[in-house]
Amino acid sequence: MLSLDVGRKRIGLAGCDALGITVTPLPALHRGRFDNDLLVLRDHCQRRSVQGLVVGLPLDSAGQPTAQAEHCQRYGLRLAQTLGLPLAWVNEHSSTWAAGERHGLQGDRTGRLDSAAAALLLEQWLQDGPALKPAQSMAAGTGAEPIDGGS
Repeated sequence: MLSLDVGRKRIGLAGCDALGITVTPLPALHRGRFDNDLLVLRDHCQRRSVQGLVVGLPLDSAGQPTAQAEHCQRYGLRLAQTLGLPLAWVNEHSSTWAAGERHGLQGDRTGRLDSAAAALLLEQWLQDGPALKPAQSMAAGTGAEPIDGGS
């Protein structure tokens, strides 16, 4: 699995072992054009034998999508479709704050905080789900139901 905490400047990344036991933050990706991001992310997926993507959606405190959540959803769908991987959404409300507290990274601008947040998202997904779904089926229903299972 590869977890993504999609931001406008960086994408925090985290992966896990094949059994889903150990989650590891990976170096964050400094965003560029999608095609350039894709080269790096495809390489991660191939080297790590990634079977699916977990993408964080920053919902507000009422669980409603924010403008950034819509951006993350578009990016995640495009990436999953391009890579031919299934994906799942995880509510990342407060994940950056929680990662900063857990790892003492408040205010970090190097990408370590973004990847620590991606690791928390992956831990949450491994614990709670929801199941991965093909990107094509999610693209058909975008907007109305961005998240399964209340994660």
